[in-house]
Amino acid sequence: MLQILTPDGELLADPPMDIDLTKRLFLAMVAARQYDRKATSIQKQGRLATYAPFEGQEAAQIGSAAALRPDDWMVPTYRDAAAMWMQGYPWTHLLLTRMGDERGGSPPEGVAVLPPSITVGAHMLHAVGLAWAARLQGSDRIAITYFGDGATSEGDFHEAMNFAGVFRTGTVFICQNNQYAISLARHQQTASETIAEKAAGYGVPGVLVDGNDLFAMYQATSEAVVRARDGRGATLIEALTYRLGPHTTSDDPTRYRDAAEVETWRAKDPLDRIRKYLAAESAWDEEWEARAATGAHDEIDRAVEEAEALTPLAPEEIFESMFAEMTPELAEQQQRLLASRRDQA
Repeated sequence: MLQILTPDGELLADPPMDIDLTKRLFLAMVAARQYDRKATSIQKQGRLATYAPFEGQEAAQIGSAAALRPDDWMVPTYRDAAAMWMQGYPWTHLLLTRMGDERGGSPPEGVAVLPPSITVGAHMLHAVGLAWAARLQGSDRIAITYFGDGATSEGDFHEAMNFAGVFRTGTVFICQNNQYAISLARHQQTASETIAEKAAGYGVPGVLVDGNDLFAMYQATSEAVVRARDGRGATLIEALTYRLGPHTTSDDPTRYRDAAEVETWRAKDPLDRIRKYLAAESAWDEEWEARAATGAHDEIDRAVEEAEALTPLAPEEIFESMFAEMTPELAEQQQRLLASRRDQA
């Protein structure tokens, strides 16, 4: 397993980034955790639909996303808000997706991030298609896709990996192995010793990485991105990590895992190890982090206010979002709906 920084904040090899970038990415993880906790809180108040927390997986997402160019494609899941935000997806849009507002799935111009996929595993095929399309267009853009260990039990994973291997697409597959597919432990869903070794069957490299190690995730992803951009094909990265919270806010994890296991992983917290490393380098103090956390909290509060202040979409607007120009059939359906609403009034 690739590990550069231990849970105690000690280096096992030279870090792949300087102190300034380390500090910037640490603050990005701090902001991501602020968002995660805020989203969890307001969901419990009934202001969001079911929410999937990612606390404990910040290094896997921030470290990998930091290796991308702004124009590289990202194809995420419902648990990848940190990676999406790192690639330019605004907090407001992320909140709107959880409010059931379709405007959340329409990122700003220039943000090459697809809306979060709810269907487990199916989105990996989109990432392969985007990378293949870029190759056909003569572009060196690559596509990165995130998924959990449970998604590797889906047929879509096989199809995506097989196509990527055969056609050497510029796709980086990031499996965030957080140990559970909802309540099913990883060892119950595959006999393979690791998920990374599954890559060999598709003719692509597989790399097992400490997913709570920001340095290891950045280095492994950077190497995979270079390989993809150079036309040498895909890479499967297994980020060994852990979700400290529930699968979603409707889940009770105490029914299938014990407190001792959670505390063992809490000692490997990705923020703690970078904090210890920066402190040892005289590049961290409590006041600096507190100011950054407060700033992130205020920014996220503003995003919540902005999302909740939007005027709800009218029912007839659904017809206007299907095509650039409405077809005659859709226009007729829209008029029937408007007439029905007038009659009811």
